[in-house]
Amino acid sequence: MNRLLTILLLGLLPIAASAQDNDDARTKGLHIAQEIQDRNTGWGDSKALMQMVLFNRRGDRSERELHLRSLEIDGDGDKSLTVFDQPRDIKGTALLSFSHSVEPDQQWLYLPALKRVKRISSANKSGPFMGSEFAFEDLSSFEVEKYQYEYLRDETINELDCFVVNYYPNYEHSGYSYQQVWIDKSEYRVQKIDFYDRKKSLLKTLEFSDYEQYLDKYWRATSMRMSNRQTGKITELTWRDYEFSVGLSDADFNPNSLKRAR
Repeated sequence: MNRLLTILLLGLLPIAASAQDNDDARTKGLHIAQEIQDRNTGWGDSKALMQMVLFNRRGDRSERELHLRSLEIDGDGDKSLTVFDQPRDIKGTALLSFSHSVEPDQQWLYLPALKRVKRISSANKSGPFMGSEFAFEDLSSFEVEKYQYEYLRDETINELDCFVVNYYPNYEHSGYSYQQVWIDKSEYRVQKIDFYDRKKSLLKTLEFSDYEQYLDKYWRATSMRMSNRQTGKITELTWRDYEFSVGLSDADFNPNSLKRAR
């Protein structure tokens, strides 16, 4: 009888070890995500200029110029305002985002051609933003509470030693089953994200490059490249002229004033 019990207990050891490994992977993934957020807290408010270039599968390109403003909110997600300056046919188009840690993000889009502000449904944030390869849900700030985490492995990319972590969205209407994220160990900067659709097929890859540091603490990628792995389309973003502590407040992020956003 004792021998049989010993055999049964030995048989359960791999299951117990696997459960412990899973707990350790989740804990480590959460700690990495928390470190990313901690290192990007306290910047206050900022503004920047951005060029967006769209490429279709044939390589044809179209360019857009935008400016962005952001406001850090204590205890919640950030607020951001994105306004198109060029080309003329979409000039004045504006996206206002209120990111949240737990509740669904709030977003409003102003379309000058229609002269109306459209509330983006919480169930429709997987749709493309202005024909780009970025979805509306890609345009909100990172908050630790938005995901569950799983550390996978260490890996070197861009000549940097990185953690590889899966992010599983808590948001039930997310267009992604999970995101696989590469974070460099030295500065906890995201280097690459693979987005997997609801069928768990690779949908898009976002690559970050040319990081610059501001205020001796905060890193921002100058270049981002989102490649749709299913359609062949690409969107490239190039950031410039970052400024911090420019005096923005809640009053600068008002859905009722989107039509006058400049």
